[in-house]
Amino acid sequence: MNPAFDLAAVGALVVVTAVLGFSGVRSSRTRSDFFVASRSVGSVWNASAISGEYLSAGTFLGLAGLVLLSGAEGFWFPVGYAAGYLLVLLFVAAPLRRSGAYTIPDFTEARLESRAVRRVTSVVVLVIGWLYIVPQLHGAALALGVVAPGPPWAGGVIVAVLVAGIVAAGGMRAITAVQAFQYWLKLTALLVPAVFLVVALSGGGIDVDPSRVFPAASGPGAIDAYGTASLMLALLLGTIGLPHVLVRFYTSPNGASARRTTVVVIVLIGVFYAVSSTMALLARVIAPDLASPGVADTVVLALPSRMFPGIFGEVLTALLVAGAFAAFLATSSGIVVSLAGVVSQDVLGGGVRAFRIAAVLCTAVPLAVALLTEPAGLVSSVGVVFVFAASTLSPVLLLGVWWRRLTARGAVVGMVVGAVSCGGALVIGGAVGGAGGWAVVLAQPAAWTIPLTTAVIVVVSLLDRRGAPVRVERYLARLHIPDA
Repeated sequence: MNPAFDLAAVGALVVVTAVLGFSGVRSSRTRSDFFVASRSVGSVWNASAISGEYLSAGTFLGLAGLVLLSGAEGFWFPVGYAAGYLLVLLFVAAPLRRSGAYTIPDFTEARLESRAVRRVTSVVVLVIGWLYIVPQLHGAALALGVVAPGPPWAGGVIVAVLVAGIVAAGGMRAITAVQAFQYWLKLTALLVPAVFLVVALSGGGIDVDPSRVFPAASGPGAIDAYGTASLMLALLLGTIGLPHVLVRFYTSPNGASARRTTVVVIVLIGVFYAVSSTMALLARVIAPDLASPGVADTVVLALPSRMFPGIFGEVLTALLVAGAFAAFLATSSGIVVSLAGVVSQDVLGGGVRAFRIAAVLCTAVPLAVALLTEPAGLVSSVGVVFVFAASTLSPVLLLGVWWRRLTARGAVVGMVVGAVSCGGALVIGGAVGGAGGWAVVLAQPAAWTIPLTTAVIVVVSLLDRRGAPVRVERYLARLHIPDA
């Protein structure tokens, strides 16, 4: 394999990303520009940007690796990822935009009139964001290490430096164009090789045995009912609790635009998951020998060279490498913007200068963690984030939008209980491994941590003598009255 094409593709992506990002710096002047792009992003453009940041390393590389390792069970992830936006559309997109907030802590503080709620929400947002960034940096290091010689940390450092620079320079306005461009690049980077691979397979030369691609042991009869149901619950509700996704709805001009944006997002990510799933199926046909932990996540990059030895396969591989780095950059930049908004307001006093410092800090912390830890499976790592978000932030947001009796004390206690129960289950489950009948309950805790968090919030709120905020009716009316 000639690394020159791959390095050239990464270099070209870095240059285009830098040009698009820094071209938006000139129009980024105010706090509103940096936090929410002055609430002026149109539906299609915003949907492209949301899709660009949502489709992470776990989708671009990790889905094929997961399907290669676990068979048909791996396809529950794209189903859950895409369907989660239906809940966003139905329950939170327009109300959050009408709230007028800049960040999720802004919303919870305004809704519950409590600084304590804001502080706890900020901590939860930081944990979710950093848990999400680390797999992106691991994926960048993994992808660059496969296609080119160099130190194992190089890919993660390249992504972190570029993301911190663009976000600090121009904030939300600067990265919107970057993320929208990177969605279409990622789709093209998967679609073009997939088309050529399917055509090559249909032309003969490889005997495709369905029983070998998906053995009976990996079929629907082998699916664990509890584990699958718990996973789907985490993916569906976890999307509602992802700060970097929700903050983009604040960039829409109004609530109606936010709803239109969500509809377009469902279409865009649905198309992408169809292409990504096709690559996962092709991986089981072309490269079943790569089905081992630590290697499976790179299978997408290996497919073109196996089917097309020579320069054509190398060009397709370079396109895939560029798409993979676009995934790392788009997702990381979206998360850093959402975290920088929180840190700059809650720790550094607010303002543009504080936002820029916060952007660098919010990139440096996960980079340090990524350099000190070994990568796990990309999809499973991202899945942990969805479980944690669904167990902590999602119930508070849903009840905050739709239940008038929610109190600050209920929200605080609920988020703490959700974080402790979910985090404890995942840590204990990781230590226990696959031994014992409780292993799946600990490895997939969403089925009991989400109801537990919700029940705690409701019970504590009902028992709270201080009751709901005085101005709750006025605030809820603002969230739910349609735009003029």
